[in-house]
Amino acid sequence: MTDIDSIFNIKNQAEFEALSIATFKFQFENNRIYRSFCDLLYKHPSEVKTSKDIPFLPIQFFKTKNILSSKEEIQKTFTSSGTTGSLTSKHLVTDLNIYKQSFIKGFEAFYGPIEDYVVLGLLPSYLEREGSSLIYMVDCMVKTSKYEESGFYLNNLNDLKKSLIKLDSEGKNILLIGVSFALLDLVEAHQFNLKNTIIMETGGMKGRRKELIRTELHNRLKKGFGVKHIHSEYGMTELLSQAYSKQHGIFNCPPWMQVLTRDTEDALTIQKTGKTGGLNIIDLANINSCAFIATQDLGRVSDDGSFEIIGRFDDSDIRGCNLMVL
Repeated sequence: MTDIDSIFNIKNQAEFEALSIATFKFQFENNRIYRSFCDLLYKHPSEVKTSKDIPFLPIQFFKTKNILSSKEEIQKTFTSSGTTGSLTSKHLVTDLNIYKQSFIKGFEAFYGPIEDYVVLGLLPSYLEREGSSLIYMVDCMVKTSKYEESGFYLNNLNDLKKSLIKLDSEGKNILLIGVSFALLDLVEAHQFNLKNTIIMETGGMKGRRKELIRTELHNRLKKGFGVKHIHSEYGMTELLSQAYSKQHGIFNCPPWMQVLTRDTEDALTIQKTGKTGGLNIIDLANINSCAFIATQDLGRVSDDGSFEIIGRFDDSDIRGCNLMVL
């Protein structure tokens, strides 16, 4: 099995490649569903020389199968959001410490120590259900923050307005992380001129509003909050890692996560950078489930490894990670 510490200490592409191959071999041997999928493709460890040769499990399998590479006891089951009666994804997590390491180290790689931020969560649609991995992450961030003002807001937008204005004027570093429709609700009710606050949207209207193209959403939020840039978080139930965008919807991954694109007509073909395709994600923090996932998102990957979301496949479900069509 891959050493967990080595995952979070990757320093270069060669180390990422080596750990990807090792993780594939481990999951091929220990994940029954993934092994069956690889067998159907006649793709076995002897044929895998680079990470681009590794089969990517369609994300829909998380809806109908238990995707596990570990025999350890399940500590937590994360579930996706969905419409009433729809089939939701479930991610069985046998080691919550890996998830904590991933989201803490991942966030801090881009923004610095969580403890230095007042963390405010505006995630009503997530708070109103059980099993959200995003709520688990933000709750841990709130508890890690050294500021007692950190916390969640549900529908109490007036209280959030007062807190934001007060904290920002005091010069404290603030992270307001929220679902798109709730952030829009806030700026439609109140206008701000914030100087020390990061506004981070997690995407998705959750059926509460009409979907907007990203540029329109970000322009509304920039105007409403009085900030120059809107930040974004890209994550999903089936992943234990997140990518972040500081501006213009260009996302970057932590060292143990990479994004590739596949041909939309040939799901097994990995494309060169710069071409639009389905997003395949390698998330080595998924050591105990499946680290190689073919998502339903469409996007482009640049030569430097950054990526952008273009939209979703037409027949895919509306999901929390849906960041709209550009």
